[in-house]
Amino acid sequence: MEEFVHQSVLLKESIEGLNIKADGIYVDCTLGGAGHSREILKRLHTGFLYGFDQDKIAITTSYNRLKEISSNFELINRNFVYVKEELNRRNITSVDGILFDLGVSSPQFDQAERGFSYKYDARLDMRMNQDQTLTAYDIVNTYSFEDLAYIISTYGEERFAKQIARAIEKARMRKPIETTFELVEIIKGAVPMKSQREKHPAKRTFQALRIETNKELEVLPNALEQAIELLKPGGRLCVITFHSLEDKITKDIFKKYTELPQVPRGLPILPEALGNPTLKVVNKKVITPSSEELENNNRAHSAKLRIVEKL
Repeated sequence: MEEFVHQSVLLKESIEGLNIKADGIYVDCTLGGAGHSREILKRLHTGFLYGFDQDKIAITTSYNRLKEISSNFELINRNFVYVKEELNRRNITSVDGILFDLGVSSPQFDQAERGFSYKYDARLDMRMNQDQTLTAYDIVNTYSFEDLAYIISTYGEERFAKQIARAIEKARMRKPIETTFELVEIIKGAVPMKSQREKHPAKRTFQALRIETNKELEVLPNALEQAIELLKPGGRLCVITFHSLEDKITKDIFKKYTELPQVPRGLPILPEALGNPTLKVVNKKVITPSSEELENNNRAHSAKLRIVEKL
């Protein structure tokens, strides 16, 4: 079995941001290769760590890495949208810190057979959870032109979304689109050559298909709301995002809980009637990778870290 070999992004900054207490309870909602979890576990004495990942390979690999440090952890093979349900089942109703490192792990990109990357020829798959039925193959071959165009435009922020969707629709009338390279050639035929010189023409479409396959943006708001509810007063929530859609969702939810509601000017209302914010922003300015980290890890270039604390 191939193992997860993943270079964690913003590792130092996110671990510092969690402000870890040795006796605290912490949750890594995106376990991956356990890069962040290892550093959390090293700092716990009587505390405990819960790690979530829907990828079975990530769970197996991370277990082997974490058991070398301590036994104060449990790994849960489910999507992070079930974080509250799973913790409640274990009689955990509040925690000291929660981390989300969103997006796809390097091993998922680099294992060709997973079908995440336009760089390797493989069957269209892109499932983070290998047990789910929906794959990128299903989306490409069964979604309507309108739905494909919407997904590619919205999730991929691709300006040639309609042209790509039309090319996919035309190609699959002849035969099903089976592999990543077949899809890449179809996209290349739909995107103007000038644009292809600026970036790989399939990058945004593949991002869109991955997000739709795993319903990434559908589960994120719910999971963040649960995380905020689970935090103890003084607990920290750290979220690392990799594209503007994830970052906007995170920023909007943080804003909802860190600001008082707006009231019309001149309205006679007592300040205490407005209540108090639930969270405070720890880093006023979004944290991005250092130049040194960017030199060592090209995949860190779009990462952003936001940290809030429960009041």
